[in-house]
Amino acid sequence: MQASENSHDDFLFIDDSDEDEILAFGSNETWQVLIVDDDPEIHSVTQLALSDLVVLGRRLEYLHAYSGKDACHLIEQNDDIVLVLLDVVMETDDAGLNVVKYIRETLQRKDIRIVLRTGQPGYAPEESVIKEYDINDYKTKTELTRRKLVTTVFAAIRSFQQIATVNENRQGLEKIVSGATELSSQHSLSTYSQSVLTQLKFLISDDISAVFCARGQGIIDNIDDLSFYVLAQEGFDNNLINKKIDTLQDHHASKQVKACYLQQKHQYLDDSLNLYVAKGDYRAVIHVRISSPLSEIQTQLLNVFITGVAVGYENVHLFQKLTNAAYRDWLTNLPNRLEFVRLLDNFAQNECDNTVAALIDINHFSDINDALGQDIGNQLLTAVGQRIQTIGCDCQLARVGADVFGIIGPADCLTPENLIALFHQPFSAGEQHLPINSCFGLCTKEHAQSSGVQVLNQINIALNIAKKNRLEHFAYYHSDIEDQMQWRLNMIRQLRNDFANDCLELWYQPQLSLTTGKVIGAEALLRWRTTDGKFVSPAVFIPLAEYSGLIIEIGDWVISQACKQLKILEQNFSELSISVNVSIPQFRQDNFVDNIINTMTQHKIKPHKLELEITENILMDEPQIIIDALTKLKAQGISIALDDFGTGFSSLSYLQKLPLDRLKVDRAFVTDIHQEGQSVIAETIINLGKKMQLKVIAEGIEEIEQQERLLELGCDEVQGFYYAKPMPADEFINFLQQQS
Repeated sequence: MQASENSHDDFLFIDDSDEDEILAFGSNETWQVLIVDDDPEIHSVTQLALSDLVVLGRRLEYLHAYSGKDACHLIEQNDDIVLVLLDVVMETDDAGLNVVKYIRETLQRKDIRIVLRTGQPGYAPEESVIKEYDINDYKTKTELTRRKLVTTVFAAIRSFQQIATVNENRQGLEKIVSGATELSSQHSLSTYSQSVLTQLKFLISDDISAVFCARGQGIIDNIDDLSFYVLAQEGFDNNLINKKIDTLQDHHASKQVKACYLQQKHQYLDDSLNLYVAKGDYRAVIHVRISSPLSEIQTQLLNVFITGVAVGYENVHLFQKLTNAAYRDWLTNLPNRLEFVRLLDNFAQNECDNTVAALIDINHFSDINDALGQDIGNQLLTAVGQRIQTIGCDCQLARVGADVFGIIGPADCLTPENLIALFHQPFSAGEQHLPINSCFGLCTKEHAQSSGVQVLNQINIALNIAKKNRLEHFAYYHSDIEDQMQWRLNMIRQLRNDFANDCLELWYQPQLSLTTGKVIGAEALLRWRTTDGKFVSPAVFIPLAEYSGLIIEIGDWVISQACKQLKILEQNFSELSISVNVSIPQFRQDNFVDNIINTMTQHKIKPHKLELEITENILMDEPQIIIDALTKLKAQGISIALDDFGTGFSSLSYLQKLPLDRLKVDRAFVTDIHQEGQSVIAETIINLGKKMQLKVIAEGIEEIEQQERLLELGCDEVQGFYYAKPMPADEFINFLQQQS
């Protein structure tokens, strides 16, 4: 905290030239000011900045506290303290606020003025706290130039004196406090302005008429001029709201309001009041018609009240800015993600069943952003937001992500057809006319859960499904989707735990020479035996392992286990090799090749005894990475086999680039190979292998007829249930011993 404060101490020494009116010397009486801060330098700088200050005829007397606890003790012992300059963050993040609570609640000191200061804007108290505990002002220390500090102190002490004066009229003071409490609960300009006029009736008279006026620019939606507009009225016509003050058709009132605003001071006339409300950059004028002049005490009460009104008026503006920052999208001015969750809360709790919530995701928006620039991208997003709003039907639209919009509306309006139609025409962005399309995830009220966050998750799930759908670009959420996701997450969790607990096993299916019938090697196949002894199919858990990223750890383990098995085989079956399947996530590892080489070196395995199997489909994703890795492995002497050849979509040009040793004929081409006319593809693959001088192995052999046909076609090697099923390592050794 001190580092940020010290770097801004020089602000307190900026010269000010127009404070003469508050530096005039008066009597020897003093105002006691308590400085509370855990940084001694702040005490010195503050006292130095205020050293020559005389406020309302009195000099300042300083008391010092360096912690919240010390401050509470000093305030309890000194009844004459009028102002506390209080650091928010001291021994704890809320030490300053605890002092405030102690002053207001424990000591019941309503007269002491409090100015909160902090060097850490991130620790700013909530607006409700500022209002609830009657905090005079809140400033960051970087804001407090000497002039602003002097002005703040003067305003605070003047406020104290005015409160002390009107204490004689307890009823009036209670009205002010009551009014301030009421005003503190108002967070919009319209309700705050109206509440101010209501409180004025209590302070002045029930028969007054009043208007709360301010310049329209930046305050009233779609108003961009500096004319005075009516924000609230009392005793006139409600039709005046958000209209120019000239609509009042009272020339004198209009003239007085403008004069009060320009002169920046109150005007007390016999039949009217013009109260100047100003704090920071926010100014307004309250015009009041009265039946008789105000008394002195009424004037004093009114001054105090308007001082609080000014602070509240600024706070309401700041609160509105914070609300806009928190709940509005800066680019499109639409509600943002947080506000959309609020809207979804209402959607979920609404009794109307004929409604739908949806997410709209612009396809390939990042490509547009990268190619045409962020400015074009921003213009496109604005255009998309404007186009979606034309769907009408009282739909609620929000921008919930970089290229994602959320919408809620009637089910018969928010249909996939209507949403898709919004993207039929190109969008204008600068000089570009961009044709785009989108994906849509929808959830009807019938399937919606009870909170906005849950509904957002539901439509996001539907959107992800829509993105994966090649035919339709939309999907509705239904409960089965989440059940499937929950099942998948549970399975992944169980797989991770079982892998850590050594529940995965490597089984081996023998591979034989078709001409000699001898075992030449084996394919290593992963098996998952759960803790209850049941097996989970590889077709189920391998995709889960790839999805979760666990396949990388499992893949390394498989290579290591295969090398261990090869080392065991060297004792009696040194001529055998083991084939291991690898997947694309393993290839993406920078150290994939090195890991395999290091593992072989560690187990002292001859490279040609290890064969790596890849599937044809793996080449669809970054084929050059695969080719480069396989080339390095091939250079080390490792054999490479292409599995499931003919079932994928890869180009034959890649087949020529791969450093292959074997082609594997998929079981799909073997099942009916012995039937007439069903061996064409297998024969083609076998002939292709011969042309490329590759060994060809067929898998899935279950019948003697299949074997005989493969012999006729010249296939080199086979594997399948006809010869042996996959088996654990010890059974595989027994099998080999029996074969020998």
